[in-house]
Amino acid sequence: MRSKSVAAVLLAAGALFAAPGAALADTGQVVVFSTEIQPLSTYDEPDGCYGLPTGAHVLTNQTDHPVKIYADPFCTTPNLTIQPGHGSHVPPAAGSFSA
Repeated sequence: MRSKSVAAVLLAAGALFAAPGAALADTGQVVVFSTEIQPLSTYDEPDGCYGLPTGAHVLTNQTDHPVKIYADPFCTTPNLTIQPGHGSHVPPAAGSFSA
């Protein structure tokens, strides 16, 4: 019985000390509203940098990690951070987001 408890603790500790650089993919969705005549742009379990659709107006973060909006299309100049469960208007000069 004790060996199962020790194994569970070691397994949990291993999850805390994952390999350096190992990224955790977001679970959930990022949804972007552009205009009334365009369908919503939905990004399932986003991981990395994504260009915003033309006319992007509102971004909602339905993931479990913060999402950053950038002023350029290459995710190099952070402009705004959206916390999980929140949304924001997309600044007019925004070009991309990362999750």
